[in-house]
Amino acid sequence: MNTRIFFVTDVHGSERCFKKFLNAGKFYKANAVMLAGDITGKMIVPIVNQPNGTWLSSYAGSEIHCKSETEVEQLEKSIRDSGFYPYRTETGEMSSLEADKNKVNELFTRLMVDTVERWVQTAEERLGDSGIKCYISPGNDDRWEIDCALNKSSVIINPEEKVVEIDRHHEMVTLGFTNHTPWKTPREFDEEVLAERIEKMAAGVNSMQNCIFNLHCPPYGTLIDPAPKLDDTLKPMVSGGQVVMTPAGSTAVRDAIKKHQPLAGLHGHIHESKGVASIGRTKCFNPGSEYGEGILRGLLLDVTEKGIKSYLFTSG
Repeated sequence: MNTRIFFVTDVHGSERCFKKFLNAGKFYKANAVMLAGDITGKMIVPIVNQPNGTWLSSYAGSEIHCKSETEVEQLEKSIRDSGFYPYRTETGEMSSLEADKNKVNELFTRLMVDTVERWVQTAEERLGDSGIKCYISPGNDDRWEIDCALNKSSVIINPEEKVVEIDRHHEMVTLGFTNHTPWKTPREFDEEVLAERIEKMAAGVNSMQNCIFNLHCPPYGTLIDPAPKLDDTLKPMVSGGQVVMTPAGSTAVRDAIKKHQPLAGLHGHIHESKGVASIGRTKCFNPGSEYGEGILRGLLLDVTEKGIKSYLFTSG
């Protein structure tokens, strides 16, 4: 029996990429679709109501004036497609937000949760009767508050820190945690914590040779984990006109794959490092990410009870 998996990661709030993800299962004739990690956006874009009835927003390096409801709605769509959160507000509330970082943080969390809840509802409507399994799980950038929206769905499966059956031959373990980054994101931990969580799931796997390790962080020191090396101001370092790259993956992930030798590793986290890496018998994949351009990068993986039948990177 052949099972086709469509795997994507790191859409970072892009509505355009999420819609493409929902349509991909049917388009690629996949049995299962997976959105694994870093699903939420990075910024709020205020759209401020002006005394004269127009709306003003600072977006994509420009001041944008909207004179009608239609123009505001078009701007909101553009903002959502890019992975940000539009927020209509008044001048008084805007002043209050600018003076209180805690209020901004609370608003940011609320907009994230509202968006994930809406995405889950859309996925339920699109995929509920399709026969396609849908897995959506958080990554290191995602705040803990979104988990409730993922967990309460009767259609969407959140496989985080679980052993789940993809089909009767293939199990999958999932972990959205990463090792520490310069960005101090919500779900990053010491390597020892990652190793402990992976081992706990691995202990529950029945057939490791057909297991898939869905681990957001790629294995350290492989072709799929180089990231730009940053200076003290968090800007990429340049040498000879080229951005300096450095391994940014996890040693715990690498060691777990080396030890258990699962069928495949599905990874993300490092947007620039699309590719395939082999650790023993295990093929590890990172489809990369271009969410900011509205491009959905993915992986089509065909597996049988005998192993990986084929794989293909997609972009569209």
